[in-house]
Amino acid sequence: GDTPLGMVESALEFARIARKNDFHNFVFSMKSSNPKVMIQCYRLLVARLRELGPDWNYPIHLGVTEAGDGEDGRIKSAIGIGSLLADGLGETIRVSLTEDSPNEIRVCNDLLAQIPHLYNTRELSNVPEISWDPFEYSRRESSEFVSPEGSQFGATNPIRVVVTRDTWNKVSPRIHPSSDVKPEGIYEDLPITEVDPTENFEIVTDGLVTVADGVSLPPIAAFRLLAAKLKQKNLKNPILLKDCFEFQTEPLAPEIALLRASVNLGSLICDGIGDAIMVRGESGGGQSLKLAYNILQAAGSRSFKTDYVACPSCGRTLFNLQEVTAKIKDRTDHLKGVKIAIMGCIVNGPGEMADADFGYVGGAPGKINLYVGKTPVKFNIPEGEAVDRLVDLIRENGKWVDPMQKNEKDGLAHDLI
Repeated sequence: GDTPLGMVESALEFARIARKNDFHNFVFSMKSSNPKVMIQCYRLLVARLRELGPDWNYPIHLGVTEAGDGEDGRIKSAIGIGSLLADGLGETIRVSLTEDSPNEIRVCNDLLAQIPHLYNTRELSNVPEISWDPFEYSRRESSEFVSPEGSQFGATNPIRVVVTRDTWNKVSPRIHPSSDVKPEGIYEDLPITEVDPTENFEIVTDGLVTVADGVSLPPIAAFRLLAAKLKQKNLKNPILLKDCFEFQTEPLAPEIALLRASVNLGSLICDGIGDAIMVRGESGGGQSLKLAYNILQAAGSRSFKTDYVACPSCGRTLFNLQEVTAKIKDRTDHLKGVKIAIMGCIVNGPGEMADADFGYVGGAPGKINLYVGKTPVKFNIPEGEAVDRLVDLIRENGKWVDPMQKNEKDGLAHDLI
């Protein structure tokens, strides 16, 4: 079926056919538009290949398919591809953006340049077993903690967004009361125990626990080790994730800060580790807050805006993907918790958009098919009418809300600039 195990079994089935005919010139690719699923697929595949023996050691191609465009597409790609590269998996990569192709190459190069800063090279002794299942997502069990301000952390609560006091001072005057993007805790005001997970440590409070600044491990390794030691000690304190343990002498460029934070935080979230996150590598206060929420959305942990699955275009594409994606976003980007797929053709489209709520798919030149989930419901709609018909379909299925008035929207648009 449409699961990591089903994808791996399908890939191995075709690999056996190739090997039976003495053909070995191939690579494995286990792409998904969901970074969490993509990570699990590749881990499971590599485990199976190791079980099958050294002659099954074929190259691995990494990619998050239909990642979309802009910041969201880069974050999804960084979470999926970067997490696996930091674990030592992957021989080739492709960043799939609904943008001009040279943009994909630049993101690939920037992402590859960050990996030496993100994986662990330090030898560790007396390391306990990992606290999470690398092949199936399950959030780490933690106890609930209520901050003095009333924010609830851990247990079944959403992963919270914490900021430094400096960031709070910058953004709080500009945050609208109805905004979904807002700080949920101030680092300096929370009862947080900072520890070095490479050393023995004691925790005597019920508050949050995090890795102390200056620890000589990259964040992914440090927080995995922290989670393992907490489990070994039978401690269930909520964990606060940081994207970095030291500030750069010179601020990182925004596109680099985005990639590093996405890999470090996204990888751990997809492991099930983390009850709160804090982005510090991005020096802009409002941008760091927005980035934190976008990482949570891309990792499938919180939904505060519309989620888009959009393919990057190919020779089969039957309409201008960039123009249509922009039109659909303009009409629907206020829909919180709705996932819309924009697919160029019916060859890969229906399968690769399987977890979307609604699909806009090229069915023939100038004609669009609309989907609800995996089910096609409207066929051969003229392209000029298709966006309106998509909105009608969303309304018919009870997922539509009217956008706010323009003056209110314009005010909120400046909240985090």
